[in-house]
Amino acid sequence: MRMRMRFSSSSSSSSPALRRLEEKPYYVTTPIFYVNASPHVGHLYSMLIADVLKRWEVLKGRQAYLSTGTDEHGMKVQRAAELQDVPPKALCDTNAETFKDLARRANISNDHFIRTTDPEHRDAVEYFWARLRDSGYIYETKHEGWYCVSDETFYPESVVEKRVSPLTGKSYVASVETGNAVEWTEEKNYHFRLTAFRDRLLRFYMENPAWVVPESRFVEVIDWVRNNLEDLSISRPVSRLDWGIPVPDDPSQTIYVWVDALVNYLTTAGYPIWPPGSEHDGGWPADVHVVGKDIIRFHCIYWPAFLMALNIELPRQVLSHGHWLMSKQKMSKSKGNVVNPFFALDRWGVDTMRYFLIHGGQVANDSDYDNSSIVDKYKKGLQGGLGNLLNRITRPTAWSVREAVQAKAANKSSVSLLAVLVQTHRDQVDQQVQKADAHMKALNPGGALKEIMELVYATNRFLHNTAPWDKRKEGDTEAVNQIIYHAADSLRVVGILLQPFMPEKAALLLDRLGVGEDRRGFGDAKLDVDEDYGTPVVPVGAGAQSSLFPPLPVED
Repeated sequence: MRMRMRFSSSSSSSSPALRRLEEKPYYVTTPIFYVNASPHVGHLYSMLIADVLKRWEVLKGRQAYLSTGTDEHGMKVQRAAELQDVPPKALCDTNAETFKDLARRANISNDHFIRTTDPEHRDAVEYFWARLRDSGYIYETKHEGWYCVSDETFYPESVVEKRVSPLTGKSYVASVETGNAVEWTEEKNYHFRLTAFRDRLLRFYMENPAWVVPESRFVEVIDWVRNNLEDLSISRPVSRLDWGIPVPDDPSQTIYVWVDALVNYLTTAGYPIWPPGSEHDGGWPADVHVVGKDIIRFHCIYWPAFLMALNIELPRQVLSHGHWLMSKQKMSKSKGNVVNPFFALDRWGVDTMRYFLIHGGQVANDSDYDNSSIVDKYKKGLQGGLGNLLNRITRPTAWSVREAVQAKAANKSSVSLLAVLVQTHRDQVDQQVQKADAHMKALNPGGALKEIMELVYATNRFLHNTAPWDKRKEGDTEAVNQIIYHAADSLRVVGILLQPFMPEKAALLLDRLGVGEDRRGFGDAKLDVDEDYGTPVVPVGAGAQSSLFPPLPVED
């Protein structure tokens, strides 16, 4: 068994341990995804949120890690393998590669792709279990209750109800929360004394009011702890579930899949090998766990209680996002309304899908996936907004971005007649950058993207109101240079800020503006800080098809 080196969490503010914690790498995680079925657009959305959060921190000059992966043990995977008549590991190997492909295809900048079948993860889980057992919070007893295979959890009597299937007319018992069928199960297994942490959890929630985003979901978590908390069954008889990690010293039991799965966040941070002085090198505690709203109880109740039991620092925040629906209905294979993310990426393009999902996705509520909405956002925001602005600034032969930048650097461009319009626009640039950063700090990438796009629309309005083409006809070169400079500099700021959201298109935009590779950090996302750009390093193109966002070939 590996040994974990512990450190004190009660260090003074001037201690080296606390300084290392404050300077540690940023660490963001996605949920690890079940491999019993193929990826859907909801998986892609979780990946994208985490990716944008990580890339934003990198943009600001911070070292950052992103972990994603696959959850490969448990009853659902075991049954899926049985139905396909394949060994569970073979099913896992195939489907894990599909999730890896999705991350690559969507340009996710993950540093880790963890599989719960990885040997180092098994070591971490075994060590984690042994420490839980040694802590005195595990006991063995007979368990009776309503178990849901789909949700991989037991439910209290208070949150299940009888329902009638509209297809068969037969009655069944289901979870009120998820609607999935439950079955009465009686078995002997190990339990975790979750109820012993009720007061400690509630105190932690009170002291950390922004720990779960959004607030409405945090209210649900607190209500559950106050009214539905029960000791947690954390193993299953091997006679019922043999696809998983055996309980150390008791091969008759298999470790509960959610104990196994949650430990993945520690595994990728180097647990349990944390020598003194390097406890935070892998990023722990996680800065953000990105999860769907359906698994919030596991991450915001069970997980912090496990960590409290072992005196391990808790993650700093949990971001629980809404689901993607189609025609206002939850996506499901039986309804035939599941969006294949690979097909969507191929059809619309990687950065278009990244833009659509982040711009249209919601944290507090569900979002509706619609191809016509993708077309609308593409035409308005990307083609007519961002792409058109780049073309208007860089393509005309009537002016030169480089000459405008040089004129500004030489203080030759100061037309008093434009002073009010210029200053108003300059103020808005500063405001939009601050607003975008505030949204990112609040774990709202969609809000940040909307602020950045508002700057795109504002810059297009600035061009319209100042009309450099008219000034050119009048021979007012000084006014033209001033207008083009401020429009181009605003677009330069936009391109820098868009890098976490649309990495490839933002890079091409900055290339067309001639912005140096070393001048694309967050500190450069302000006006008047770069005097060297303006000469394109790639062709600016001609015609609609060579635009940053060309016309869509198919619109339906």
